[in-house]
Amino acid sequence: MTEERDLDGQIRALAASDARFSDGAYHFVFEALDFTIRWLGRDRAEGTERHVGGKELLEGIRRYAMREFGPLSRVVFESWGIHRTRDFGEIVFRLVDAGLLSRQDSDSIEDFDGGFDFVAAFERGYAIETTDLRLS
Repeated sequence: MTEERDLDGQIRALAASDARFSDGAYHFVFEALDFTIRWLGRDRAEGTERHVGGKELLEGIRRYAMREFGPLSRVVFESWGIHRTRDFGEIVFRLVDAGLLSRQDSDSIEDFDGGFDFVAAFERGYAIETTDLRLS
């Protein structure tokens, strides 16, 4: 619990030092990274085998956001100051600089450029499944 509280304090301080992104954005990136590691089946791996590249993380972010927020993902991201996929890279590299995440030499901020279009990824073609809805 203390470790979680310490991480929360570090994230709040990081967000306060750069007003572009809210602390919610930093927390989401941590959650999405954990989701991505499990989605890729690397949760039992160790060291560099556990590494997630920028493009992989972006796909994990997209999937996790759809699961958590559905078609409101873009609106949530914008409320946190995230407007393009590079913004996720900016957050990741700020977390790396703060010592909260690690990176490999091959990792680059450019890995997050042009990952996906927010409208296309979260809103176009989104359908709500209604077959299980029961009206009473």
